[in-house]
Amino acid sequence: MIQSMTGYGKSVLQLPTKKITIEIKSLNSKSLDLNVRIPSYYKEKELDVRKKLANELIRGKVDFSIFVEMTADETSTIVNPGVVKNYIQQLKNIVETASNNELELLKMAIQMPDALKTEREELDENEWNLINQTVDEAVKEIIQYRIDEAAALEDDFRTRIANIRSYFDEVKALDNQRIEFVKERLKKAIDDLKVSVDENRFEQELIYYLEKLDINEEKVRLENHLNYFLQTLETEDSNGRKLGFIVQEMGREINTTGSKANFAPMQKAVIQMKNELEQIKEQILNIL
Repeated sequence: MIQSMTGYGKSVLQLPTKKITIEIKSLNSKSLDLNVRIPSYYKEKELDVRKKLANELIRGKVDFSIFVEMTADETSTIVNPGVVKNYIQQLKNIVETASNNELELLKMAIQMPDALKTEREELDENEWNLINQTVDEAVKEIIQYRIDEAAALEDDFRTRIANIRSYFDEVKALDNQRIEFVKERLKKAIDDLKVSVDENRFEQELIYYLEKLDINEEKVRLENHLNYFLQTLETEDSNGRKLGFIVQEMGREINTTGSKANFAPMQKAVIQMKNELEQIKEQILNIL
């Protein structure tokens, strides 16, 4: 079962004094590009979070965030009165006038460094266990999102593989006609030269030339690649890289067939195959 690398997961935990929201977003990437944003008092758990995300999401550009919203009346941030008073006195000394506005000075002082201090909140293991469960829920949600996203891509892949197979059948049907066309064209070229040729030698050279245009090996290999691609889609694991390699091999056989075609109707079918394959290549980049 394939998975898309595009996904979104969100889970919310309501605690007595705070609301905690977990968000995970992911886009396609060649490897795992993980960006984790969590409050400072949860930092000691960041490594565990990274390991969990790496094991579950495997690949993609992933943004993970923990947002904390305090819902209680109390707050961990308090005014540092000594520092604020000192700032106000310094401001008065700079502007030595009896009409100093205490409120305006207070507004300026409160914006100075260290005017506010935040008491460090110690990590509560019980609280973290609940958060960890919420992270698991968000991970499950983004994985399901990836699976749902990939389902539409899988349908598109199967449709385009069927289209390639249809154009491929046209190529095989045109092969005998192409050989006769090449023979007639060469004979006409000889006749136009109005020279006598050794028929045996001509037949030998014709066979040698036609061997170079033979596409039987390409037909067998492309058929195998098409079947292998569909088999890989049905495996339990999502392997976008493997599918990408198979697509490359399919492209190689289609390109070789096109270079050997030497027959306009066949080349048109090859171009249609290339077009379908390009659409698959673009979508494969988003498969895990």
